[in-house]
Amino acid sequence: MTRLGDLERAVMDVLWDQKPGNGVTVREVAEALRDRGLAYTTVMTVLDRLAGKGMVEREREGRAWRYRPAASREAHIARLMLDALDLAGSRDAALIRFARSVTGTEAEILRAALAEEAAGGVPESAPAGGATAGPTNDRAEVPPPAPERQV
Repeated sequence: MTRLGDLERAVMDVLWDQKPGNGVTVREVAEALRDRGLAYTTVMTVLDRLAGKGMVEREREGRAWRYRPAASREAHIARLMLDALDLAGSRDAALIRFARSVTGTEAEILRAALAEEAAGGVPESAPAGGATAGPTNDRAEVPPPAPERQV
């Protein structure tokens, strides 16, 4: 399970909030997080570690690297939820407890996503309330867990 520390999460939020495309440089991430007063080298180290964890992809552009998320925020959260289920003594009990804790709107989103999955169809529109259920088969988008790094 790739759990993120506070600083890693802040960096990933910057990447996830960018428009898909070219990615961002260390300098651009540092600028987005300027209110934290982080050194350029700190941001560079965090991005390097995130790349090592498989959370970001990077591509050389001249002398700089451009970073982009390896998966969407939603796919990452889905992976964390699935990993948490694996820790449960009883997946069924954990799922039941989770289902009983969601709001009515969230339950409707889950019902719609499950119905679409069962039908093998593609959603035509977002559920009520403006929320999006995401891809029909989120499992295809959820990246496999990154290998554990040896320190």
